[in-house]
Amino acid sequence: MLEVGSLVDGKYKILSKVGQGGMSVVWMAINEKANKTWAVKEVRKDGVLEFEAVKQGLVAETDILKKLNHKNLPSIIDVIDNEDSFIIIMDYIEGNSLNKALEEYGAQPQEYVIEWAKQLCDVLGYLHSRQPAIIYRDMKPANIMLKPDGNVTLIDFGTAREFKEKNLADTTCLGTVGYAAPEQFGGMGQTDARTDIYSLGATLYHLVTGNYPTVSGFAQGIRASNMMLSEGLEQIIRKCTEHDADKRYQNCAELMYDLEQTGKCVKRLRKNMTQQEFAEQVNISLDTVRKIEQGRRGMSIDILIEIADFFNVSTDYLLCRNISDSDINKCLNDLKLKITELINNEMR
Repeated sequence: MLEVGSLVDGKYKILSKVGQGGMSVVWMAINEKANKTWAVKEVRKDGVLEFEAVKQGLVAETDILKKLNHKNLPSIIDVIDNEDSFIIIMDYIEGNSLNKALEEYGAQPQEYVIEWAKQLCDVLGYLHSRQPAIIYRDMKPANIMLKPDGNVTLIDFGTAREFKEKNLADTTCLGTVGYAAPEQFGGMGQTDARTDIYSLGATLYHLVTGNYPTVSGFAQGIRASNMMLSEGLEQIIRKCTEHDADKRYQNCAELMYDLEQTGKCVKRLRKNMTQQEFAEQVNISLDTVRKIEQGRRGMSIDILIEIADFFNVSTDYLLCRNISDSDINKCLNDLKLKITELINNEMR
């Protein structure tokens, strides 16, 4: 078994353990001659039942990754089959999984989620465009690394498979409950690109709400958890997670178009408004809510949603422009409380 200080293949020196799963241990190592760090994935032969079957899966995973070249995917550098272990040398991805971000901070800002979604959509589109197409089949926050620069990398290709056009069904049912599409559990034909689109939708749901994905949650929509989330993003996630694959986005290009349009909508105020215009809009929105409270303006859920959508980008606007005006922040806090109360009253 590897340990800190071990030398792998005469050139990769183990520095620390960075993770451990049911079948494998992942280490950080350095090639001192090249002065570059790598990830070393070790699977012990004596610690895994049916090792040959597991090895076949690992070989399939490495064979897939060796063929790929995408900025949001890790690269395989070497594969070492020792007497007591099977070792994969790959890019070391600095950062933490989005699952850890959920555990530590809960729901993530929707603008970040939309940006991550576009990157993941791009990498899925790349996989699906290979010949034959590669179906990932296990999209979830735990398999997405968030790097210090804010970009994401998709990891763990243990369940990926190449699409076989004449197959009527997959030979095995793999995936993670909650994120896996219905067809991944058998009886509904072969998994294809739309399977990955479902899992991406489930992942986005979890990231933006903080709630574990469920069919009932998809039906209710993300705004059931937070009325200030984008209606456009809610519609995207609903379409991604349709039970019937024919009703989902049929490819990543369709999904990317809608993600880009939604992202532009969410960023519109932050991009175009001056600080003075922004402050004026905050006060106008707050004044509208006060008039509704006092009965001087008719109640309209559409008006409240419009104000809520404005509030949803306000915090990001302030952070982006490095604005720390205490009066604006106080108005925003008042606005948030009043919107939430009014919307809750309207929905009763």
